[in-house]
Amino acid sequence: MHRLRRAMVASALVVTAIAGTAGWATADAQQAVTGPPPGAAAWRADTVIGRPLPDPASATPREVALFFAGLSEAEQQTLVRRHPETVGNLDGAPVHLRYEANRRAIAESHDPRFARLAEPSRQILAFDPRGRGQVAEVYGELDDAAHVSVIVPGSDIDAATFDRTNDPYGTPAGMAASLRDATHDATAVIAWAGYTTPVGVGLDAATGGLAEAGAKRLSRFTEGLDAVGAPDPVLFCHSYGSVVCGLAAKDTDASDIVALGSPGMRADTVDDLGTDARVWAAKDPTDWIDDVPHVEFAGLGHGADPTDPSFGARRVPAADAKGHTGYFAPGTESLAAFAAIATGDVR
Repeated sequence: MHRLRRAMVASALVVTAIAGTAGWATADAQQAVTGPPPGAAAWRADTVIGRPLPDPASATPREVALFFAGLSEAEQQTLVRRHPETVGNLDGAPVHLRYEANRRAIAESHDPRFARLAEPSRQILAFDPRGRGQVAEVYGELDDAAHVSVIVPGSDIDAATFDRTNDPYGTPAGMAASLRDATHDATAVIAWAGYTTPVGVGLDAATGGLAEAGAKRLSRFTEGLDAVGAPDPVLFCHSYGSVVCGLAAKDTDASDIVALGSPGMRADTVDDLGTDARVWAAKDPTDWIDDVPHVEFAGLGHGADPTDPSFGARRVPAADAKGHTGYFAPGTESLAAFAAIATGDVR
């Protein structure tokens, strides 16, 4: 009875923290975008090249990669022209084709929210206009990269906000650019806004539903990187993104998983994550995430604090980072540590 009472109190604390922490408002529930890429039905029905196309819902990224390897350049270009939304989001498809397909898909969407993404200099590895929109952008050269990092963001990130400029180090695009600069361009970095994130701090942020859907998408995305020959990635998981990474950990081949500003990873210890990756954790002394109770009860909360010594993660120094989004700010010890992790310069 005492244990149940403590759990109920913890649950109440989570709800109180989520609903009433300074200046936040609960938000409308989000419906996760799941399943195969847009246009998959038309893709499956197309016989233009005289052979079946791999089913985006069931083909593995490796099967997709083998399929494209067997096509002529003309056949590949035909599929890009006819099915840009599918090719641009098809994990395992050649990287350069995905860039080309997404430029076409963004232009054909005629949506002013996404117009900037079609600029020729941008390397858009995924673009899904459904819901609030999802996008992944590559910084650097992915095809021949010696090291690859993936930024997995938290709440309020979508295709329209993933590169907003008013919070440069609180967005996946800003984090990616800063990390690449800190490694002196020694790593390719992917800003991955590839799942439906919570909006505001409400029940979506306090529960794991969106994270579970995001974990499946992240696992497949990293499978796709492996299928095109990219090295095992380092995952940098910010805020609610660390919940996604915690749930995906056992199904990715990441070399390292870094949780920063984390509300928890849906695990009590590193061993519970079921991964061979090295697990790191960072939290600065001014991060408001420290006010969120690290509990999990009746579906609320995300469990243990990854920076607690009992969790077993390697601690990333972050004493000079500021707030919840300052970990990638130039000159911070956290960014220097991230760069070393990204390039494999730590043991």
